[in-house]
Amino acid sequence: MVDITGSTQSDLATKVRSGNSQEGAVLVAEYQSAGRGRMDRNFVAPRESALLFSFFITPRRKGEDWGWLPLVAGLAVSAAIESECKADHPTKLKWPNDVLINEKKVAGLLSERVETPDGPGVIIGIGINVDMSEEELPISTATSLTLQGCTQCNREDLLVGVLQKFDEYLKRWESHDRELAQEYEVCSATIGQRIRIESPTGRKWESTATGIDESGGLILETGEILSVGDVVHLRST
Repeated sequence: MVDITGSTQSDLATKVRSGNSQEGAVLVAEYQSAGRGRMDRNFVAPRESALLFSFFITPRRKGEDWGWLPLVAGLAVSAAIESECKADHPTKLKWPNDVLINEKKVAGLLSERVETPDGPGVIIGIGINVDMSEEELPISTATSLTLQGCTQCNREDLLVGVLQKFDEYLKRWESHDRELAQEYEVCSATIGQRIRIESPTGRKWESTATGIDESGGLILETGEILSVGDVVHLRST
């Protein structure tokens, strides 16, 4: 653990690329001054108000399937919150990398492929809003465990819970457990939803999400597979 850093994700990536960290390495910070979210967005939380960490793995499946890893991490975060904390509402997963409570974001995930002296691996970064107040939240669509009724949530216990659950789900994914996709769909807030999509190229369109494919892509009603892009859930009128 470090007290202050720019980004656990960047720091761990530097160590891994230089060969100074092994599989299973975990870096936790009390405060990040330059935390990174998906699509290179900034993520900053007040000191000791969030659980901020990154860890390194070498997945035992072919690289084209690694798009499932943020989904595996989402399942782990969801299961750990349900186990360690008592929220007023159940957790749900927004494809590909958000954990929601009561339709608001309580955690975000970032999966990054890295090249090491021993071959490719993945660093997964996780940020969970634990004790943040309404005034401290970065956006109006975010929330924290405390605001959702989790008054007894301990960050160290939650960290251990997430890592244990991730290990369980990762082994199941590596063994091609077919029930994992079904479990994800049960937890998903996106599948079955009408959504608005914005691709990295700037294309914007609407569709309905119908499932997840083998590589972790979001299946749309048109048969198109979305592997990357911003997704907004559209409310029914």
